[in-house]
Amino acid sequence: MLELLGLFAAGFLSATLLPGSSEAALVGLLSANAVQVVPAVAVATVGNTLGSCANWALGSFLAGRRDHPRFPVKPADFERYAAWYGRWGVWSLLLSWVPILGDPLTVVAGVFRTPFLLFTVIVAVAKLARYLAVVGILSLFA
Repeated sequence: MLELLGLFAAGFLSATLLPGSSEAALVGLLSANAVQVVPAVAVATVGNTLGSCANWALGSFLAGRRDHPRFPVKPADFERYAAWYGRWGVWSLLLSWVPILGDPLTVVAGVFRTPFLLFTVIVAVAKLARYLAVVGILSLFA
C-alpha cells in the first residue's frame, strides 16, 4: 500500500512544474514485483492527472499575472506555448505527458480557461496512454 502511495506522490509531483519521473517509479515498482500492473497504472494515472489539474488551477489563478516576475513560465516560453495552444487548441493537451512541454502546456490551458472537465478527460487519456506504453515496453524486456 505504501508503494502505491509513493507512486501517487511521484505521479502528482512529476506532473507539476517540479522535476520528477513517475515513469521511473512505475518501472521500479513493477520490476521489483512490489505492485500489480492495473492498480499501479491507475494510481500513477490519477496522481499524474491531478498534478496537471494543479497546474491548470495555477494557470487559472495567475491568468492576469503573466508579467509578474514570479509567474511560473518565462514570458518567451509562455508565448511559445500559447501559440502552440492557440494553433492546436485543447487537442494539444494530448501532449501533456511529454517531458518539458507538457507541464507548462497545462498551465497555459488554465490561463486560457479551458473547461476543467474537458481538460481533465483529455489529460487523463494522454497520461493513461503514456503509462500503458511504459508497461508495454517493460513487458518486452520481462
